Amino acid sequence: MDTGNLFQAFRISASGLSTQRARLNVISANIANANTTRTTEGGAYQRRVVAIQGDGPGTRSTLFDRLLHAARSLGGLHKTSERHLDESTFVSFPGSEPAVAFSVSIDETTPTRFEYEPGHPDANAEGYVEYPNVEIVQEMVDLMTASRAYEANVTVLNSTKAMLRKALEI
Repeated sequence: MDTGNLFQAFRISASGLSTQRARLNVISANIANANTTRTTEGGAYQRRVVAIQGDGPGTRSTLFDRLLHAARSLGGLHKTSERHLDESTFVSFPGSEPAVAFSVSIDETTPTRFEYEPGHPDANAEGYVEYPNVEIVQEMVDLMTASRAYEANVTVLNSTKAMLRKALEI
């Protein structure tokens, strides 16, 4: 039994947990600053986003490649519909640490909103206040998605642990 493959599942799950925790932290900060009109950098708070990357484009583990090619050679996998994925679009399985990499950046694609509030201390000369580009509904959807992904990683971790425990009983 190759222990490298067994512990790779733990590394992948741990990396996924770390990434989802970072997403939860960033989303929480966005929600907390949804009405922050003045920051230390100046101007309104800018929404942060987490960009998630795998090992690299088109990388697959050798185990996945062997299983995929074995299944294809036995005739088990073939395209029966145009909606099926091509081989080039299959999910890539990471083969090294970290399994998932992420980076936090400022969302520059969504513009900030301006509201007319001439009495506000942060109002400009025309009486408009710049508010963050944070939409609470979108953040809540992202929060639920990150929470579910975190739960899925915990489930994988627990399943792997249970499989290892059963293997030791054999």
